[in-house]
Amino acid sequence: MSDRALAVLFVLAIWWLSTGVVLRMVWLARATFRYSVGATTVLALAGLVGLVTSSHVASTGAAYLAFGSALAVWAWHELVFLLGFVTGTRREACPPGARGWKRFGYATAAIIHHEVALAATLAVIALLTWNAPNQVGTWTFLVLWSMRLSAKLNVFLGVRNLTEQFVPAHLRYMLSYFRRARMNPLMPISLVVAGAIVVRLAADALAVDATSFVVVGRTLVATLLALAVVEHVFLTLPLPDAVLWRWAIRTKSTHATEPELGVEAP
Repeated sequence: MSDRALAVLFVLAIWWLSTGVVLRMVWLARATFRYSVGATTVLALAGLVGLVTSSHVASTGAAYLAFGSALAVWAWHELVFLLGFVTGTRREACPPGARGWKRFGYATAAIIHHEVALAATLAVIALLTWNAPNQVGTWTFLVLWSMRLSAKLNVFLGVRNLTEQFVPAHLRYMLSYFRRARMNPLMPISLVVAGAIVVRLAADALAVDATSFVVVGRTLVATLLALAVVEHVFLTLPLPDAVLWRWAIRTKSTHATEPELGVEAP
């Protein structure tokens, strides 16, 4: 198997499995939340060490280590958000009738702590790996951060598939900040810009004079970004992408009995 094919399969496998594990932790009983956060905190700290260590080595093994380490740090952020530990200053539904910048302000307040934590982590990772020969870890976290921010903005502006299945009961109030619409002006921009970067990374990985490190590193990041593009496309389609993680999501949990809140319609 070629380096490129192996890197693509690695990303697909770890993307599917890590997403499922995080979702499974979220749908466990509340009594397990602190243990889940404790375990992922240790994993995230190990990820930071892995990011720093791997950044000084330009090898295929170091590229995989950097990629996996960045995902470990990202998984911690995803878990503490979905468990409701790090969200924002506002923990209630959007007031009825809020529109425009006022609605944007309410929505921002609902997730501001998480957004600041993500941006701060990205800055720390960039600082720790500055001018190092292996930037795969930093690029990986940058892709995850930028595409998640893009997804949040698109869901706020309006998409067809809001993926409500991924929202646990204690965060259902956030659905009031979502908007259902066929399309919004940001989505085409997100797809075109991200798609262009995927093409550029793929071109680097396919170059005849590319080293094994460049081939693997660019392929890992390009595949992750391509998956993010696919996830954006799913937002525009009335298709249940949650079926990929049905084994992880418990639709009838003991703490999922709160009433659902309305989603703003166009």
